[in-house]
Amino acid sequence: MALYILAFIILLPLIEIAVFIQVGSAIGVLPTVILTVLTAVAGTIMLRQQGLSLIMRMQSEMDAGRVPGRDMMHGALIVLASLFLLIPGFVTDAIGLLLFVPPVRDAVARFIIARANVTIVEGGSMHRREEGVVDLDEGDWSRAEDETSPTGTPRISPWSGDDKPGS
Repeated sequence: MALYILAFIILLPLIEIAVFIQVGSAIGVLPTVILTVLTAVAGTIMLRQQGLSLIMRMQSEMDAGRVPGRDMMHGALIVLASLFLLIPGFVTDAIGLLLFVPPVRDAVARFIIARANVTIVEGGSMHRREEGVVDLDEGDWSRAEDETSPTGTPRISPWSGDDKPGS
């Protein structure tokens, strides 16, 4: 994975320079610069507009007692899209604009979740999947060590050192 990130960091500027040269020779230097500035402005406008609606959806999900897992992923992708639009270049602008399209964001979110080794469970909460690890629901746990105090009497609370009620 680190190799892919390193390749992305090295190759992206080279690709952007090549595209800048091609676009600049086709439409001229000034229109190329203006187009780059306009995409940065569009990114900030879209972040504000879609970000506010996303925050409102997340708030309504939380008010209904649900975890807004899907909306949180969309929020992260909207921020990423805006960053791509703020970075000067046509390739990053194209990626950023694509991430503002909800079906594309859904597909990217599903891809990331599948790669992140997590499982979405009822209510939108996420749990990490690992080999040999069993997810336990709240209340289905027990302590592995002995639940007695150093004096041998049973502990009342596993979170305190109290051996007797009221002490």
